[in-house]
Amino acid sequence: MSQRRQPRARTEAGIQLDESLFFKLVRVVNLTARPFNEGIGRRHDLSLSDWRVMMVLGSHPGTTASEVCQRSGMDKMSVSRAIAALARKRRVLRKPDPADGRRTLLRLSSAGQRLFDELSVSARERERQVFRGVGAPEQARLSATLDRLIEALVSADAGGASGEA
Repeated sequence: MSQRRQPRARTEAGIQLDESLFFKLVRVVNLTARPFNEGIGRRHDLSLSDWRVMMVLGSHPGTTASEVCQRSGMDKMSVSRAIAALARKRRVLRKPDPADGRRTLLRLSSAGQRLFDELSVSARERERQVFRGVGAPEQARLSATLDRLIEALVSADAGGASGEA
């Protein structure tokens, strides 16, 4: 009995969807985040969105929620939920901006900073694993390409363009 292969989904242009650059980027993000979701996040009661917000705040203390959105690429609702969860767990502190009372400045609490420091070690190790076997010149080219992609997406979003994933 022979097993028949299922036809692959194709776009109008005939490109296999699972071989598109966009899909590959999504897959890389998912594969990179998998160990976090399967272990670290559960162990520390931390969602991936929580960790992404913590990464921004750990690098840029005194940042606003809007700035977290800009720096992370996350949407406002995800950032708001993550900040609320981190505040409930006493990992983030909110303080009114003395220069503008309408703005709230965010920073990691001492407990949040300790967790950030601890998890940063795992994050750096994961980055080393991901790029093992990829030389410095390739990494530099990838970084420059990703910077151009980010710039293009930020510019498109600022111009009112919308794309769906």
